[in-house]
Amino acid sequence: MSSNNVQRFRESRMLSKAELARKAGLSTLTIDRVEAGRACRLDTKRKILLALDLKISDKDQVFGGEVAEHHTDHSGRFQQQEDLRVGAFHLTDPQSYGGDES
Repeated sequence: MSSNNVQRFRESRMLSKAELARKAGLSTLTIDRVEAGRACRLDTKRKILLALDLKISDKDQVFGGEVAEHHTDHSGRFQQQEDLRVGAFHLTDPQSYGGDES
């Protein structure tokens, strides 16, 4: 679990968990889980940011910086693994996104 500032931003706007949940179109249980630092989907993060009248570019201030790892798989192809606390993706074909294999 990771820490975030959702509760701090919510309280600074004098919103209850139920009010934030209603504005974001989420359940109060989801808000509880997010504030507790549990993983959530990107869509959930976007809904919370917009319900707090924030921009998507404010995501790092609310949810913390995300960690990206780069490594090479056994075949020597470049891969990127991005830890968004909602899952990971692998880019195994550099030509498909214009990257190089270095």
